[in-house]
Amino acid sequence: MVKLIIGLGNIGTKYDQTKHNIGFMAIDTIVKELNIKFTEDKTFKAQVASTFLYGERVYFVKPTTFMNNSGIAVKALLTYYNINIKDLIVIYDDLDMEVGKIRFRQKGSAGGHNGIKSIIAHIGSQEFDRIKVGIGRPIKGMTVVNHVLGKFSQEDKITIDNALDKVDKAVNFYLQENDFEKTMQKFNG
Repeated sequence: MVKLIIGLGNIGTKYDQTKHNIGFMAIDTIVKELNIKFTEDKTFKAQVASTFLYGERVYFVKPTTFMNNSGIAVKALLTYYNINIKDLIVIYDDLDMEVGKIRFRQKGSAGGHNGIKSIIAHIGSQEFDRIKVGIGRPIKGMTVVNHVLGKFSQEDKITIDNALDKVDKAVNFYLQENDFEKTMQKFNG
C-alpha cells in the first residue's frame, strides 16, 4: 500500500509562511518531525519526501506548479505510483473557518478553492480525503487575494503553530490506523 499526503501552496520565498501556504507549512511540519528530506522532482512538478511508516510507503508532497495548477502534480503522482484515490489526503487553507480550526472531510466540492478545483479537474473526482485549516476571513476593506497572500499576525501564528501540531498528530494517527473516518472522529474541531 502507498499513501499520498499533499500540502497545497505556492512555491517561492515570496509566498513563504503566507496563509495560502498552510498546506505547505503542514507538510513541512510533518516531514521535519519524521526527519526526512525533500527532493525536487521535475517529472512530477513537486517537492517530494518519502519514507516507510507502519509498513507502507508514504509520499509527502508540495506541488511546485503554483496553487491553481496543483492537480497536475497530484494526477502525475497518483498515476505513476498507481495510488488509489482513497489513499490520497490533501491539506489546504479555508477562508470560511476561524484561524487554526481544523476540519476533516471525505469528499466535497472545491468550495471556491482554486487548488482543489485543479485537483478535481485533473483526477476527475471529488471523492478524496481533505484536511482543511482555517485562515479566517479578510478584515473589512481587504481583498481576499491580499488576505490569503498575507502572513499570519503574531497572535495568529501561535494558534496556527498549534493547529499544525494537531495536523501532524492527526496524519500520524491516520497512517497508523489506516482509517480516515476514525481520524475525523478523533481530531475534527
